[in-house]
Amino acid sequence: MGQVSVLVNGRNFTITCDDGQEARTRRLAQYVDTKVGQFAASVGQVGEAKLLLLAALAIADELADANEAREQERNRAGPAPEAREQERNRAGPAPEAVHGASKPDEAIAARLIAS
Repeated sequence: MGQVSVLVNGRNFTITCDDGQEARTRRLAQYVDTKVGQFAASVGQVGEAKLLLLAALAIADELADANEAREQERNRAGPAPEAREQERNRAGPAPEAVHGASKPDEAIAARLIAS
């Protein structure tokens, strides 16, 4: 197993990953750090857990949008309904809380900070 040290919100984390996935894990952590930094800049240091949650929700929203766009493209291409169903089963269900969400990151942040 590989092991990498990543920096998120100014804090070091040691992460275990599959051998050969170290560079990818670092890139993903940098992406998360960027998202956390964007929220920290807009709402301040409201606590590490909240910042990480905001970043996770924003990334999940991006993923849901990408999955929806991919599904729409597949529907335009016209694959057989059985093939679409098999693909949906492999991908697993989209998280209902963020699937199709269109609110900006700031709106998500404001709601969470208010709670």
